[in-house]
Amino acid sequence: MSMNIAIDGPAGAGKSTIAKKLAKELGFIYVDTGAMYRAMAYYFLTNGIASSDETKIAEACQDVDVTIAYENNEQQVILNGKNVNGFIRTEEVGNMAFSATSVYPVVRTKLVELQRKLAESTDVIMDGRDIGTCVLPNAQVKIYLTASSKTRAQRRYDELTAKGVSCDFDEIEKDIIDRDYRDMHRETSPLKQAEDAVLVDSSEMNIDQVVEAIRSIYEEKKGC
Repeated sequence: MSMNIAIDGPAGAGKSTIAKKLAKELGFIYVDTGAMYRAMAYYFLTNGIASSDETKIAEACQDVDVTIAYENNEQQVILNGKNVNGFIRTEEVGNMAFSATSVYPVVRTKLVELQRKLAESTDVIMDGRDIGTCVLPNAQVKIYLTASSKTRAQRRYDELTAKGVSCDFDEIEKDIIDRDYRDMHRETSPLKQAEDAVLVDSSEMNIDQVVEAIRSIYEEKKGC
């Protein structure tokens, strides 16, 4: 039986960074759900399907298979048996994935189906906002990773200033608070802590400490 770790939490909590590092340590597959949306968008683009054509998108979803594999410690996104890593990071694909096709319930339903299929056969770590509540409700380990809005704003501020980008701390924090509200109050799969998820507040922790904390939770659950 495969082992599944679901990590949910608000934007800026460090979910992807933590999930990738932990997956590497445990030898799990890190499921990059965003990359899977990009692969779907790439399929639509290469097959001449417009982002506004919901009917054709729904029909095309029946013919799409997307999965994640690793070669030489590098994530590979496989679309219908073909490695599409070199094609899905363009701005055109990104716009198609997140500004258009991801809004259709049929696309989300298809990807959740594929994500669950992958999790059934492989040890995976998946992060997002509704993994433990909706995508992998039977995950053996569920984590709700959060941090204060000020901590998350500081991390983002430091990241941007390190790149030479001029930014305002208060504006960044306001955007984070607004994003939290939208995520927690959206109609479909709102962000919330699953009843059986363990809360991990990373406000006063560095990356290694968070990884160790979640690994300890995993080891404890594994021993049950």
